[in-house]
Amino acid sequence: MARKKSRLRRIKRLLSILLLLAMFLGAGLLPPTYAFMTAETPITQGLTDIQKLVEQGKKFYEAERFAQAAATWQQAVAAFKASGDELGQAMTLGNLSLAYQQLGQWTQAESAIASSLKLLGYPEKDREAEGQRGRGEIPIQNLEILAQVLDIQGRLQLAQSKAEAALNTWRGAAEIYTKIGDRNAIIRNQINQAQALQALGLYRQAQKTLDESTELLQKQPDSLLKVTGLRSLGNVLRVTGNLEKSQQTLQQSLKIASELSDSQAIADVLLSLGNTARAERDTQAAIGYYQQAANATNSPITRINAQTNQLRLLLGTQQIGAVKALLPQIQTQMSDLPLSRTAIYARINLAESLMQFNQKIATDSPSWLDIAQILSTTVQQAKSLQDGRTQSYALGVLGHLYEQTQQWSDAQNLTQQALFLAQTIDARDIAYRWEWQLGRLLKARGDILGAIAAYDRAVKSLQSLRYDLVAIAPDVQFDFRDRVEPVYRQLVGLLLQPQENPTSQANLQKARETIESLQLAELDNFFREACLDTVSQIDRVIDQKDQTAAAIYPIILPDRLEVILKLPQKPVLHYTAAVAQPQVEKTLDALRQNLIEPDTPIEAKSLSQQIYNWLIQPAANDLAQSQIKTLVFVLDGALRNVPMAALYDGKQYLIEKYGIAIAPGLQLINPQPLQEEKLEAIAAGLSQPRQGFSALPNVKLELAAIRTEIPSNVLLNNEFTSTALQNQINSLPFPVVHLATHGQFSSKAEETFIVAWDKRIYVNELDNLVRNREQNRPDAVELLVLSACETAAGDKRAALGIAGVAVRAGARSTVASLWSLNDESTAALMSEFYRELADRSLTKAEALRRAQLSLLQNPKYQRPLFWAPYVLLGNWL
Repeated sequence: MARKKSRLRRIKRLLSILLLLAMFLGAGLLPPTYAFMTAETPITQGLTDIQKLVEQGKKFYEAERFAQAAATWQQAVAAFKASGDELGQAMTLGNLSLAYQQLGQWTQAESAIASSLKLLGYPEKDREAEGQRGRGEIPIQNLEILAQVLDIQGRLQLAQSKAEAALNTWRGAAEIYTKIGDRNAIIRNQINQAQALQALGLYRQAQKTLDESTELLQKQPDSLLKVTGLRSLGNVLRVTGNLEKSQQTLQQSLKIASELSDSQAIADVLLSLGNTARAERDTQAAIGYYQQAANATNSPITRINAQTNQLRLLLGTQQIGAVKALLPQIQTQMSDLPLSRTAIYARINLAESLMQFNQKIATDSPSWLDIAQILSTTVQQAKSLQDGRTQSYALGVLGHLYEQTQQWSDAQNLTQQALFLAQTIDARDIAYRWEWQLGRLLKARGDILGAIAAYDRAVKSLQSLRYDLVAIAPDVQFDFRDRVEPVYRQLVGLLLQPQENPTSQANLQKARETIESLQLAELDNFFREACLDTVSQIDRVIDQKDQTAAAIYPIILPDRLEVILKLPQKPVLHYTAAVAQPQVEKTLDALRQNLIEPDTPIEAKSLSQQIYNWLIQPAANDLAQSQIKTLVFVLDGALRNVPMAALYDGKQYLIEKYGIAIAPGLQLINPQPLQEEKLEAIAAGLSQPRQGFSALPNVKLELAAIRTEIPSNVLLNNEFTSTALQNQINSLPFPVVHLATHGQFSSKAEETFIVAWDKRIYVNELDNLVRNREQNRPDAVELLVLSACETAAGDKRAALGIAGVAVRAGARSTVASLWSLNDESTAALMSEFYRELADRSLTKAEALRRAQLSLLQNPKYQRPLFWAPYVLLGNWL
């Protein structure tokens, strides 16, 4: 019995050797450490020497000197092995794997974790079998250690994009934590599982898991552990796109930290709140949080991180006076930072801000030489830490500085070094940046083919990162328009530039595929998750599915407007409008305004004809010769805010010649005609004021008109709740869901919603509302109609929200309005649309075209204001 108690004490003592896996992956923090031993635990002199090695490694690790930590723990592993202590050896190997992971040395990390599990008696066959834990032979007292090592293995697997393996590993650890009753570990584990579920595309399960974690945290007594847990959960919620809940969770964490009067905990939470405000694009709030964090902390590194984040936002909003006041404070403190990865990143962050400052302000700003010196120092510091990732990042940013000063040869050399290091450690999230940078440099040096190859590799890297961008590089979300979108656009520009005349079919096809990939990337960024699966090959849609349709891809580049046209069974065509982006966007904005103004028909037609001449006129003969009936637009940028139906050729509108559909990429569409069964609809709407929105008195007329055309279950006003709608959708196979209610489309998912009686239904909730039908029944919703929504004022990319709603809801086709009309014309158009839709020989695009023409031919409604805002997205057949 005494021997057993002695062994339990020894296990308890050795448990503290293990560096537990991060409090939560999404927190973006270094995994925390625990004290090696308690003062009352007796140890032998021989173990004290090993203890010193382990403690020294831990200090190196916490100081972010990972190479030194790894070397020290290697010595400790050898010492444990020599003393015959397999338990100590197993736990230290877990630490060693963490250090290797930080260094990007994945093979060594895998070897260390496999050796650790083997020493703990975890059979190889059970480590490889999905969902099988096989712990029958493991002593009960070793289980806690095993769970911690499994946590580390799960971190490694997720970092290597093995999300399913990570999930199974963490579930195995969860069983152990449940068995031994470690509630805090269960919470950590659930949040880790949520990360893996999200990476697998299982978003509802991920959210459910996060909700369960929140409930468990709320039951914990107020403590620093709870503060840290809530802060980490808030960070995860931010990364997964739930910004409102992230802010609420972080505010609760801040409240508890304030009650505990812990200044560092307060500062850490304020820093996280600043990051969430930044994600919400609330720049002033973010600046305020960063300033409060800097004032609250006694930690130099926390202060520097807060201030450099603040500096970047001040520069972005042109608050130059505040920049000049803050910059000397940062520079004074920077030299006192101890050497660590975080300190190096802070210096790089400062250098990037100084580069931005130099470009904006010619006077009173640091010279390029001064900034280069900062970056050269960071390169040497990263080398001394043997930190390949940090070294790659420093070299790449230094290469960017030389790019700015047009020192092409030096810039290319540095960029290639940075890329080699990133590829060596499989750091794809930064490798794509250096591939992109290399492409820009090769273009500047006149090597167009080399530039195209580099850009192509950058795009492929982004595509391979698609499911990992959220988890690996959350900052990419904030800077999508600066760091991701230009990669695609610049590649298209290179592929289509007039270096060869005519442009080769290979280049045209690659440009078309790149535009499709950009559309998908925009939607991923909109949802902050890779939630969409491609369902079609883009050539097959036009060549085989519908040979009376043509796909038109306009893309707005800085110096010109490019258009790619795909006709059935014919080579890809291409034409260019030599008009710069500012002029294109100015014309589109003016047209949008004139279309909704009551007294500007002449101006509207003139502007509409100008856009027609850019997009359609060069291909008019080709369209006629191919006997095209439907134009499918894959629209870009501000073009989404303008109805293509209203384009004017000088004699007639485009809708008078063609059915029109919008597609968020042909790869997301599998066009199919309506099934032969009888059309039935759920028709819901609000005629009374609700949720801060005005009354829509014509909704009653609209729903009554629909009911006269097709059998409908009507939910009006207080009958139209989110729950009632979901119950109706799930109960019967209604192929049509018609919602006549206020709503808003925005470029932000958190500001895109429709209004029900009881609440706003946000775009991310549509996934649960409509897609649940797909789980319960094989028949999907064929058509979703949103007849009274509008795009957000002042948001140039607001129509992206329409595509977001369409794909999130999972309906095969969606009809939506670009602006709202509280008018009898909506009821007239919808009535005619459903009348035409009942004719199964007509496509949805043709049914909507005829409904729009019925208004155009009515003197009362002939202006585009009334018939033009309705757009068909998705399946047009």
